[in-house]
Amino acid sequence: MPAQAYSGKECVCQLRKGICDQSCVRDMLETPFYVACLKLKGRRCLVVGGGDVGLEKVEGLLACDGDVTVVAPELHPQLRGLSDEGSIAWQARPYEPSDLEGAFMVITATNDSEVNIGVYEDAERRAMLVNVVDVPPLCNFILPAIVRSGPLAIAISTAGASPALAKRMKREIGELFGEDYARLAVMLNDARGWAKATLPTYQDRKDFFESIVNGSPDPIELLRAGDERAVLDLIAAAQRTHAPA
Repeated sequence: MPAQAYSGKECVCQLRKGICDQSCVRDMLETPFYVACLKLKGRRCLVVGGGDVGLEKVEGLLACDGDVTVVAPELHPQLRGLSDEGSIAWQARPYEPSDLEGAFMVITATNDSEVNIGVYEDAERRAMLVNVVDVPPLCNFILPAIVRSGPLAIAISTAGASPALAKRMKREIGELFGEDYARLAVMLNDARGWAKATLPTYQDRKDFFESIVNGSPDPIELLRAGDERAVLDLIAAAQRTHAPA
């Protein structure tokens, strides 16, 4: 159950029911979310709220090279440090609708329900991406737990049902799919140019890469054993096998 929406607590969503009856979140587990990876480099990303949660969201956006602006009267000390060094822009005042102009997305992390609702409604009118932390009805996208290793990114979502379970899954998946998978991804990417220039069809390229990934010996086991040379030899052998006569 989302932290800010449960039966008997004061309503925090746009329905303004006074006391929450959970009607706004009953369909969350049945909602089919369209999963995508967003390219944020050079895009303006707005965070409303400068506390602990705002810091967490800012760090996630900066990790993806977002151009981050924070709107908040006060800032968490670490956010102030990011502002002082020029990593983020800071508007030291309450949110205004004009803050959304030119922004690609907005994440709201305040404890003021009216501010959160206002940001959501302003963003929806602009057809913008908007996420109000812990209030699913005030989101048109949700933020999954992410496992990152090199070029690999694995997203885990429980549709808000259990962030604790998502964190456990993140830990376990991170242990299973670590640096060896990331290194193999880089090595296979290096072979993409050859494949595109040499193999005439999508099916030919698919067969080439699958013969490496699913072949014998297992390239992941070779990398775990520290034998990167053997993986390069596997790739070279597959190139000889799949090259047109």
